[in-house]
Amino acid sequence: MYKLSNRSKNKLQGVHPDLIKVVKRAIQICKVDFGVSEGLRSFKRQKIAFKSGYSKTMNSRHLQQKDGYSHAVDLFVLVEGKINWQHKHFRYVIQAMMTAAIESGVQIRAGGLWRDFVDSPHFELNRSYYLARSPSLRT
Repeated sequence: MYKLSNRSKNKLQGVHPDLIKVVKRAIQICKVDFGVSEGLRSFKRQKIAFKSGYSKTMNSRHLQQKDGYSHAVDLFVLVEGKINWQHKHFRYVIQAMMTAAIESGVQIRAGGLWRDFVDSPHFELNRSYYLARSPSLRT
């Protein structure tokens, strides 16, 4: 069983509690080790990510949303103790995140499952579900 490093835990500051719950559960059940590379992103950082092609939008879910939280995280996989960004290594992380989300009753989207732009490290809360809800209204 793997655990999040302190650095990864710090990267979760400002992220929606439901998504944090999913990440923390996923690391417990994942077949590979992973960490958090980014959660809450500043507007300045988003501009840089967009200009460099790292992000495809200026309306990123990493930015602070109406409820005050980031609704996205980017994860990385550790292969033999080294960070790896290859899509093939994310299948177990995607599986663990989706399983943890189902167990927790949290609706997420995995960028590694998108058709138009595969973004394996990216996970976000389902926009349509969370748009009108604040954390205090969740059941």
